[in-house]
Amino acid sequence: MSYDEKEYQSSSFDMSTWKKIIHMILPYRGLIFALLILNIMIAGFDTLFPFLNKMAIDTFATKEFIETEFIRFGIFYFICITLQAFGVYAFFWIAGRIEMKFSYQLRKDCFNKLNQLPFSYFDKTPQGWIIARMTSDVGRLSEIVSWSMMDLFWGVSLMVFTTVMMLSINWKLAILVLMIVPFLAVTSMYFQTRILKSYREVRKINSKITSGFSEGIMGAKTTKTLVLENDNLEEFQKHTSQMRKSSIHAATLSAIFMPIVVGLGSISTASILWAGGNQVLLGVIEYGTLLMFTQYATQFFEPLRQIARLIAEFQLAQASAERVISLLESPVELEDSQEVIEKYGTVFAPKPENYERIQGNIEFEHVDFWYNESEPVLIDFNLKVEAGKTIALVGETGSGKSTIVNLICRFYEPKKGRILIDGVDYRQRSTGWLHSQIGYVLQAPHLFSGTIKENIRFGRLEASDEEIIAAAKMVHAHDFIMAFEEGYDTEVGESGSRLSTGQKQLISFARAVLANPAFYVLDEATASIDTETEQIVQDAIEHTMNGKTTFVVAHRLSTIVSADRILVISKGRIIEDGTHQQLMNQKGSYYCLYTHQFNERLQQQILKGECEYAV
Repeated sequence: MSYDEKEYQSSSFDMSTWKKIIHMILPYRGLIFALLILNIMIAGFDTLFPFLNKMAIDTFATKEFIETEFIRFGIFYFICITLQAFGVYAFFWIAGRIEMKFSYQLRKDCFNKLNQLPFSYFDKTPQGWIIARMTSDVGRLSEIVSWSMMDLFWGVSLMVFTTVMMLSINWKLAILVLMIVPFLAVTSMYFQTRILKSYREVRKINSKITSGFSEGIMGAKTTKTLVLENDNLEEFQKHTSQMRKSSIHAATLSAIFMPIVVGLGSISTASILWAGGNQVLLGVIEYGTLLMFTQYATQFFEPLRQIARLIAEFQLAQASAERVISLLESPVELEDSQEVIEKYGTVFAPKPENYERIQGNIEFEHVDFWYNESEPVLIDFNLKVEAGKTIALVGETGSGKSTIVNLICRFYEPKKGRILIDGVDYRQRSTGWLHSQIGYVLQAPHLFSGTIKENIRFGRLEASDEEIIAAAKMVHAHDFIMAFEEGYDTEVGESGSRLSTGQKQLISFARAVLANPAFYVLDEATASIDTETEQIVQDAIEHTMNGKTTFVVAHRLSTIVSADRILVISKGRIIEDGTHQQLMNQKGSYYCLYTHQFNERLQQQILKGECEYAV
């Protein structure tokens, strides 16, 4: 399903966004307060030094002075430099800690949020979009919070201190400096809207590029087998060209903005030299005062130049902040009620001591469900399953088989109606309670990087090595595991790339068995494996899942002939229900599916020389 990034139409700073960011940094308010104090101290010393230079010139360069006064002045000057150096060192140390702490916490919050979001979120959100939020956007925000915001506070403090000093010494010369500020404000307002728009476009294209990277790496084999290298390259070049164009436009705007600020500052300095020089010649002010005002004019516009740079950075950071917040504020559609949380806890803080053991009775009562409201999948669906039974779901692609088992597992919830487990609406208990008692085996099992032993142990993290081996033996995986030189310590590779599909499936089965769940869900678990492995898996199903409620979404009908009930699903409705023999006797849809598949299989066996004739 295609996904278009949310468009952000604000043309100026969105204060609500930054209020949320500020709220996120409140846990570090102690460090933030220390930085603010250090900024005030550093700005104070920055303001003091031009005044000390004035005193040195007017007192020690142009007049006679007492040597002891010069020594005291030198010592005081040295102490000020030392204190400022200490303040700068402390600033860098604390700001670095804030950056690391904030980025760690923000990534942790995003990751926790992703763990809470339902399947529907991942159905419509590409991996590249998520990765871009977790990496570059979080990194940019942490830099803004720890460095840029503090630089902004330092700049404002320095401008305030400088303004007070200039007005207290010579208000006429101070006006020549301050009169440039309104022009700078207008210029900033003009550029900030255009810079913000450009940087938002950059972030949007960057997400597409990251997504392209992710898909290109994951689909490398498919790309090569379909000879799509050139097509993929052209598409990637298209996105990178757009990125280059948008980045150049954004950088150009910033590059134009900065010289304007510098130029306005130069005009102010020139005015000071012209007016102050005349006053020196007339004896109104001393030479040291003129030098001080020249330094103050330069110093006053230095933070303005910094602020101009920070405006561009804040524009870019706002685009990042909007997207990170959109992730953090994505609605969690499957939320437990407060009463349920109080009893059972949450996914991250469960209360397993309150978990009731599932017996396995499952019932659908007048369930409606859809992914898109205009295309309903289930309408008034009803089904009652007794504990310990094996239920097979068969039917054409898109008939609703996987939707039914996903609803049972509460990966989605009914739009209408309810689902009962052991006579209780499962929304009256937590998702953690339910998921902890499900053994789910996918058609394409996912293995994590690590060893075979570690991947099986994911079924129950506290399991011993002996229990892991026992689970592997139950699903007939032990023999092929021991055939590896390192046995259970064999590295599976990224996503299990070093193992065959059948081997990965057996490890997935072992993982499910180790968890000792209350019921099993097998979603076309044998569809992508060979016939020999299918027989092994089938035997594992019959031995390990005997007596437990099991739902099997089947593509190969030969694997479900022994099921207690076979449900034929068509357009979200049960059109046939019975055992294999009962449905064969009816000579309906199941009979046609089974005989057609059976004859196809015999033909393949004849072609392979595995049998002599077809019946």
